[in-house]
Amino acid sequence: MKILLKVYSVYGLIVFALIFLVLLPFFLLAMFIRPLERIAAPLNHIWARVFFFLLFLQRTKVIYEEKLDPNQRYLFCANHFSYLDIPTIGLLNHNFKFIGKSSLRKVPIWGYMYGRLHVLVDRESLRSRYGSLLEAREAIQRGFSMAFFPEGGIISPNPPKMARFKEGSFRLAVEEQIPIVPITIPFNHIILPDEKSLTIRPGRVVMKVHQPIWPSDNTDQAIKEIRDKVNNQIQTELNKQNNISD
Repeated sequence: MKILLKVYSVYGLIVFALIFLVLLPFFLLAMFIRPLERIAAPLNHIWARVFFFLLFLQRTKVIYEEKLDPNQRYLFCANHFSYLDIPTIGLLNHNFKFIGKSSLRKVPIWGYMYGRLHVLVDRESLRSRYGSLLEAREAIQRGFSMAFFPEGGIISPNPPKMARFKEGSFRLAVEEQIPIVPITIPFNHIILPDEKSLTIRPGRVVMKVHQPIWPSDNTDQAIKEIRDKVNNQIQTELNKQNNISD
C-alpha cells in the first residue's frame, strides 16, 4: 500500500509540473507584459481544474453560499493545513492574487513566477510586512482581489484546529472597505498531510465559499471583529465537516 501511495504521489507531482510547463509561455506573458497581468488568474484556474481532474478524476466539489460578483473586489480568507490548499484556491474563477510567504521563491521556476505575479511576505521582517501591505493595497486599487491564509503558513499542530489568525490582511479589508470571503477547505490535511514525505492519498477535494463579510467601519475594533467572525465561520465549518463537536 505504501509503495502504491508513493507512486501516486510521484504521479501527482509530475502532473502538477507538466501542466505548469505547458502553461508557462502564457504565464511569461502575464509576468512581463503589464496589460496581460490579468490572464494569470484564469491560467491558475485552468491549471487547478486540469490538475485535479487528472489527479482525482474530477473528485472535487466547490460549494458557494452566494454567487460571487465578478466586478467586486474581495479578500478570500482560507484555512491552511496542506500544500494542496494553494491549487485548491485556484478553483475560484475570479480575478485575484495570492498573499503568500516569501520562502515560496525558493521553489525552482514556479517560485520565480509566483513571486512576480503575487504578493510575497517575510513575516519575520517588519519592513517586508509593511511593503507587502502596500503592494497588496496597490493591487486592490488596480481592481484585483486578494487571497490569503490568515494563519501565516501551515503551522497548526492539530488540524483541523486552526492556528491563531494574524491581523494584517484583516486591516487591509477594513482600510479599503472591501468584504472578506471566508473559505473552508476541510479535508486537504487528510489527502496531503504536512509531512516530509509529501504523500498524496486518494480523496475528494472540497472547498466551501461562504458569504462575504463586510467590515462594520474603519476602526481597530472593526479589525478584531471581522477577524473573529471569519475565524468562527471557518472553524465551525471545519468542525462540522470533520464531525468534531464544539
